[in-house]
Amino acid sequence: MKKRQASSFYPYFEQEEKSTVDKMVGFFNRIVFKHGAILTDFLDPGQRDILKTVAGNDAFIQEFGGFADAEKMRVYLSEEWGNLRPSDYQVSAFEIVYPAKFVKLSHSSILGTLANSGVETDTFGDIITDGNGKWQFFAKTELKNFFLEQIKRVGRTQVKIKEIPLRNVLIPEDDSVQKTEIIASLRIDAVLAGLSKNSRSQIKKAIKNKLVKINWHGTEDSNIMVKVGDVLSLRHFGRIKIMDISATRKGKYKVVLKVWQTKRHG
Repeated sequence: MKKRQASSFYPYFEQEEKSTVDKMVGFFNRIVFKHGAILTDFLDPGQRDILKTVAGNDAFIQEFGGFADAEKMRVYLSEEWGNLRPSDYQVSAFEIVYPAKFVKLSHSSILGTLANSGVETDTFGDIITDGNGKWQFFAKTELKNFFLEQIKRVGRTQVKIKEIPLRNVLIPEDDSVQKTEIIASLRIDAVLAGLSKNSRSQIKKAIKNKLVKINWHGTEDSNIMVKVGDVLSLRHFGRIKIMDISATRKGKYKVVLKVWQTKRHG
């Protein structure tokens, strides 16, 4: 394995992702020099994609975030394949105990509490709910005592943080909606315009203003053609996954999408 140069990866990603590229190249170079495995903090899908690009076929990447479809995961980066157990990732699960009969918590209020508690946002993972008032989140085991002892309130609500075994992690609510759109073009600006009911020019402006991502990376290119499996996000609107594309008789495209719309309140 050879040392990587961060600058050789810059052309593949947006300017804003340079610091992430530097960090991921740093992880890779550490295992080149020290020949030991690395367990990262929680990385989002975009960060993990950059790490996979940097590592190529020269290192093994295994990941876990507390449950099967976690968005943020800790990554075990190594020269040799290891048969890892969930405990090897040092991810702890927590439940928020609060008077659910009388108050409601929201994802944004819990995220705000954790993000403003004095720890970095990459020290905790996903925040999930069953949609019936039960909330759980994941964090680095090394900081378990901090979360148990320091988080006493979410907004104005008094709470108690309780560690739970991973087998008691709930099945997260899927609040996505499936939609079908007939569109004239598979260009990213046309797809987002059709779905968000904005004009193409408004979407082009949003893309230029770096408010759009495709597959977790920013883009300033309105001409990208979307394909099945792509994940798009438009700031203040939400996230879209392309589930299926088929041609219509009139030469247009029937696109089936899963949409997670941004919640305006909560």
